[in-house]
Amino acid sequence: MLDFVWVRNYCHAVENERKQRSVNATLLGLCANAILAALKTLAGVFGHSQALLADGIESFADVFSSLLVWRGIVVAAAPADAEHPYGHGKAEPIAAIGVTMMLIGAAFWIAVESIHQIFVPHPSPRPWTLLVLVGVIVAKESLFRFVRNEALALENAAVYSDAWHHRSDAITSLAALIGIVIAVVGGPGYESADDIAALIAAAIIAWNGLRLVGPALNELMDASPDRSLTERVRLEAAATPDVANIEKCLIRKMGGRYFVDMHVEVDPNMTVDRAHQIAHEVKDRVREKLPQIQDVLIHIEPAGYDAKGD
Repeated sequence: MLDFVWVRNYCHAVENERKQRSVNATLLGLCANAILAALKTLAGVFGHSQALLADGIESFADVFSSLLVWRGIVVAAAPADAEHPYGHGKAEPIAAIGVTMMLIGAAFWIAVESIHQIFVPHPSPRPWTLLVLVGVIVAKESLFRFVRNEALALENAAVYSDAWHHRSDAITSLAALIGIVIAVVGGPGYESADDIAALIAAAIIAWNGLRLVGPALNELMDASPDRSLTERVRLEAAATPDVANIEKCLIRKMGGRYFVDMHVEVDPNMTVDRAHQIAHEVKDRVREKLPQIQDVLIHIEPAGYDAKGD
């Protein structure tokens, strides 16, 4: 019989590690965003670059999005209670949607400002702003790769959205870099090049935001996870002694954990006591082999029973 104390402690350790790694990745991004936002904003003001200024203000929005992700992770890690018997895992996709809305909002703001600046005469950007942007691009792309890898390893939608916020920031900075190069090299008459580049970047940021909404909405709507997980759960359950067949297997994601609803077929002449025991054996086996499974709800059925309509 499975040692449930060991399993519970192991699951708690895994969940705590997941929470800590998620928080660390988010706080790293938050600190970096705060420093880079101030740097870009100051460089935009003193370097006469509207694209760089818009980029800096967008980075300040990143700070708020990172705070939102951090709060979502903390809430999602809270244990189940009377009001939330399945836990608080849905806080993660809710935070992810909040971040994507900020992405889209930032893209809209940058687009409006860029269009306005195209028709307003202003000085050409200072050449030294290029050095600032090169450093920003390297920093943000490095952050994107690190945070994305953590998000994929932890299956955290909120952290994944935050990672793409870093990539979007790098894209905005790259667009500003291209625009400033054109404005500086082209000379008089090319002052609006960085504004046009920022407008293009805004479109890319908006597209990334729309693309990231889907996975978060799917999790909120209890969409089925990857088919390979369902097949693995079915195989482990079917391998339990005296299990005749797995009739149904439904899985939904809640934060970093999964909940399974399963119909297990057994010999119809079996005693209720033995059928009940098998249900526990199936649940124990699935949770032992797949620690990411939080709970398994099992409905016992007689083998060969037509369950259509259930």
